[in-house]
Amino acid sequence: MPTYVFDFARGSRSQADLLGGKGANLAEMTRLGLPVPPGFTITTEACRAYLEQGHEPAELAEQVSVQLDRLEERMGRRLGDPDDPLLVSVRSGARYSMPGMMETVLNIGLNDASVKGMARISDDKRFAWDSYRRLIQMFGKTVLDIPGHFFEEALEKAKSEAGVHSDVDIPVPTLKEIVSAYKSIIREQTGRDFPQDPREQLDLAILAVFRSWNTDRARLYRRRERIAHNLGTAVNVQAMAFGNLGEGSGTGVAFTRDPATGAPGVYGDYLPDAQGEDVVAGIRNTLPLVELGERDPEVYDELLDIMRRLELHYQDLCDIEFTVERGKLWMLQTRVGKRTAAAAFRIAVQLVDEGVIDADEAVRRVTGAQLVQLMFPRFANDTGHHLLARGVSASPGAAVGAVVFDSRTATEWAKAGRAVILVRRETNPDDLEGMVAAAGILTSRGGKTSHAAVVARGMGKTAVCGAEELRVDTSAKRMTAPDGTVISEGDILSIDGSTGQVFLGEVPVVPSPVVRYFEEGVASALHDADDATRDLIKSVDRVMRHADRSRRMLVRANADTAPDAARARRMGAEGIGLLRTEHMFLGDRKQYVERLILAHDDGERREALDALLPLQRDDFTRILEAMDGLPVTIRLIDPPLHEFLPDRTDLAIRVALAEERGEGHEADLRMLQAVNRLHEQNPMLGLRGVRLGLVLPGLFALQVRAIAEAACLRQRAGGDPRAEIMIPLVGSIQELELVAEEATRVLAEVGETESCQLRFPIGTMIELPRAAVTAGQIAEAAEFFSFGTNDLTQTTWGFSRDDVEAAFFSTYLDRGVFGVSPFESIDREGVGALVRLAVEQGRAVRPGLKCGVCGEHGGDPDSVHFFDEVGLDYVSCSPFRVPVARLEAGRASLGAGSSDSR
Repeated sequence: MPTYVFDFARGSRSQADLLGGKGANLAEMTRLGLPVPPGFTITTEACRAYLEQGHEPAELAEQVSVQLDRLEERMGRRLGDPDDPLLVSVRSGARYSMPGMMETVLNIGLNDASVKGMARISDDKRFAWDSYRRLIQMFGKTVLDIPGHFFEEALEKAKSEAGVHSDVDIPVPTLKEIVSAYKSIIREQTGRDFPQDPREQLDLAILAVFRSWNTDRARLYRRRERIAHNLGTAVNVQAMAFGNLGEGSGTGVAFTRDPATGAPGVYGDYLPDAQGEDVVAGIRNTLPLVELGERDPEVYDELLDIMRRLELHYQDLCDIEFTVERGKLWMLQTRVGKRTAAAAFRIAVQLVDEGVIDADEAVRRVTGAQLVQLMFPRFANDTGHHLLARGVSASPGAAVGAVVFDSRTATEWAKAGRAVILVRRETNPDDLEGMVAAAGILTSRGGKTSHAAVVARGMGKTAVCGAEELRVDTSAKRMTAPDGTVISEGDILSIDGSTGQVFLGEVPVVPSPVVRYFEEGVASALHDADDATRDLIKSVDRVMRHADRSRRMLVRANADTAPDAARARRMGAEGIGLLRTEHMFLGDRKQYVERLILAHDDGERREALDALLPLQRDDFTRILEAMDGLPVTIRLIDPPLHEFLPDRTDLAIRVALAEERGEGHEADLRMLQAVNRLHEQNPMLGLRGVRLGLVLPGLFALQVRAIAEAACLRQRAGGDPRAEIMIPLVGSIQELELVAEEATRVLAEVGETESCQLRFPIGTMIELPRAAVTAGQIAEAAEFFSFGTNDLTQTTWGFSRDDVEAAFFSTYLDRGVFGVSPFESIDREGVGALVRLAVEQGRAVRPGLKCGVCGEHGGDPDSVHFFDEVGLDYVSCSPFRVPVARLEAGRASLGAGSSDSR
């Protein structure tokens, strides 16, 4: 019989797959002897069984009963006992942290009888009735799916009639009225009464947590964070510790280092006389954690000691939830804390310097996605802008956009291409879709541990929280600043997540100092930088240097011009993996392509080619100079020729109008005939790539000659040109042999004529499934393989990228056909399998065959790990992504998981 329920004392943090992150860490703290309220965990296996079968596993109820009996025996109380009730919390806990995405129910066990017993035992009627109204509200919203606004409106009405503003000031008679109103809401909305049986409350809450795994917001969060949909969540049932027991009680969240900057110290929020959800929800503004030291020095010192123990034990920044119940400290949760990108790099280096981890682990602790965040622009440092308010710097970055006050509008406007700032009093999990869509998030309540702050940091989204000076009226869709300025929906705001500043209007942005570091070096980036920026640059530099020392794969860049190539080299590229020559035929040069296409005979064709030769030669000379001493893989022209011609419809209209007016139109007519001749129903699978070289005599030979002559010029200038000639869209060895034979002949001719050595490898792109499955044959003629994963993905899936992404990808993502777009991250099972097969077959025929990738996947962190796994020699990506690929290649060599992040 499967075991679905584990006591906290039976587990450890290594069992996160089974117990979920929260359950595994509760077990770990229990094992360490820390003050953890006892309880038990229902496994992710039970959740998966429930979701698959549509009902709970047959063994679950009995196993819960056994563990509940043990918990009651340990606590000396029974669940919901009318005289001395045991109360429990029911909380979700998935393998990966999903803050706020799933459900929690507190105070289970309270009913009309036990609330009186709780009041008598605690000698605090207000505490008992406040706990009961919280249970009914959570239960109604979470378990019975009643919209939360019914309860919120009833609460606000009661407070108004009682003449109080804060929840903690609600008198007992009013709390009793609220409980009665809440029970009426449940009866009206569901047709049933709030359950008085404590065990029924518990069972229904457990199933509600299971169901919450598949809510829209949870699925949206998993898609964004690339968390698999089939993992399920664990459920943690734990004896309640009460932070709402008046004086000497409270609840808080603490970090062992600043999650926004990485600075050592005491960081967190504390809320007296409150339960844990109050802090995370941000419905009351919290106190700084240090104020707990003034209120209760003994508890504060104990908390600091536990924080130090946990950080040393986990060897990382820890995020801790705790409750103080009448002077007694209880630990409710710990986990490796989410942090900003800047904090991730700083903390990794700090822990190395403190001797906690080594340099290898420091590289594993950061990710390419975090590095990308650091490379985004930031606001210019000037004072000429209208400062509206300051809040808490919850998640750094610079965001500018139109103000919206609800998630739906944020999503709609973002889909229409508008950058938006989502403004709320506080966010809740239902706001997730709008938070994802927004450029930045601004709240008037909450702190660094509120829902908005935690979710924004996890997504790398700019956020300012707790801007108390701003009066936010979401129903009227406006906000009022302290100086009287009214900001309405659609007005432009700029928010600085690093400083907490909120500006009216658009503030200019400047390049990131991290980009300056990559392009100009450490010394330049440190010049005139503030202390925090200097510390960040030094941390990034140390991590990148070790990643470069550790990685096996080389990193090249995709570049089409000499300036692009030069920038790529400054960013650390070790060559060019894809030089697209078709871009050299655009602009004023299209006229030469048109002449080539319209040529009547070999003479006219020769003239057109001769006109293009010096232009191509100059282009190649500049690029080979920029990449002197490094390999430059030059792809011969790939797109269909119609892309270089005027639009077919426009031409037809011009010809028709000219005929109607009796005007001369011979040139347009001749061009239209050529366009019609070259027109294809599916040009991406038509006359392009190697097929062009075989059908249009002299085109590929022209390009090879231009490359060869450019290389000779560079050699005579004392350079070291290292061109590699790549034939695109090859599907058979015969195609490659024909073009390679011509290219070899041209190289020999130029080498002899110019008296220079031209030993350039000739290889091919593997971008068709047939090329992948016949790679062993193709390798007989190819000196290298470069995987064009963009086209390989299109041809493997049968997708036309320009059409399918808008047509049905959102449906495929929503319904789980794939977790992430296969154009964004490599499809390992399909496209990846073809890459693996081609590498194995090619190297079996030609040992040591150089293999790389030049599609957009070369800069995707997850894909880089796959390419390292299959043994590619290099990845190639855009110049901006080169540092990301360098870091991820190092992490791959050091065994970091592709999605590891903190």
